Amino acid sequence: MEQVVRFVRQEHMLQPRLGTRKLFHMMTSSTPIRIGRDRLFVLLRRHRLLVKIKRAIITPPQSHHRFHCHPNLLKTGPQQVVATKPEQVWVADIIYLSVKTGEAYLSLVTDAWSRKIMGY
Repeated sequence: MEQVVRFVRQEHMLQPRLGTRKLFHMMTSSTPIRIGRDRLFVLLRRHRLLVKIKRAIITPPQSHHRFHCHPNLLKTGPQQVVATKPEQVWVADIIYLSVKTGEAYLSLVTDAWSRKIMGY
């Protein structure tokens, strides 16, 4: 087991964010060390060598902006439109992006049934 810990520490010196599954694959393909994946997780947890997961910071979309919002015509109700096959209902969305030079936007037209992007 010391060989495993030594191997992991050497790899973490080169690539500190290398995960356990990739380490397991590297270890089984390039060295004679044999250890199971679950056993490797337990061993690395015991030696505090597991890589902590970095969660992405997600910012919610801005609802209060200066642009005109059209009503959603597909909402539930007596006149609700439900797509039963491709190319019956297309939906559009505009995404405003902040870039270094100011603002840019991306407009997508999507088929509501297959969720395929039909145009941009």
